[in-house]
Amino acid sequence: MRVGLTGGIGSGKTTVAGFFVELGVPVYNSDKRAKRLMTTSKEVKEAIISLLGKKAYKDKKLNKKYISKRIFTDSALLKKMNQIVHPAVAKDFLMWEGKQKAPYVVQETALIFENDKQDFYDFIVLVTAPIELRLERVIKRDGSSKKEILDRLQNQLQDDRKIPLSDYVLENIHLDDTRRSVKEVHSALLDNS
Repeated sequence: MRVGLTGGIGSGKTTVAGFFVELGVPVYNSDKRAKRLMTTSKEVKEAIISLLGKKAYKDKKLNKKYISKRIFTDSALLKKMNQIVHPAVAKDFLMWEGKQKAPYVVQETALIFENDKQDFYDFIVLVTAPIELRLERVIKRDGSSKKEILDRLQNQLQDDRKIPLSDYVLENIHLDDTRRSVKEVHSALLDNS
């Protein structure tokens, strides 16, 4: 069984994914794997350089600040970047999934609904949190400015649009409550597997 774990920037997807891992569930972190593919896949790297120029890499590493500045303020560039990265991640996920031995796997990915991928999953878990808390988390996590975060939010559907499309909604404000909710979802998913 395949479960999509999604939520807007700063909602706490990775925290929730960690709670699933604690329960023994295999979790594929699309963001981390994408960054890895962007530096290890020759084809992906060449396509990114072709799109954004040599500045996309600095000392053979991904120049995240430069790339973010370029793609999150230019929707056409963002679309082209996604057309490079998303198919590579999808292929990598399927290979990873084929190696797992569990009743279900979780793919942590931000843009399920934005990319119209909801039918790819048996169930979807949406992580939500109030916008001010999300901004605070992202500023603390990676030093982004409020404007940079808001630019990225413009490319994501708002929670009120995603909630009716999700099978489970976890509000991630207090960690103890979130952990308890993940255990409840885990039990429900096991019952469905």
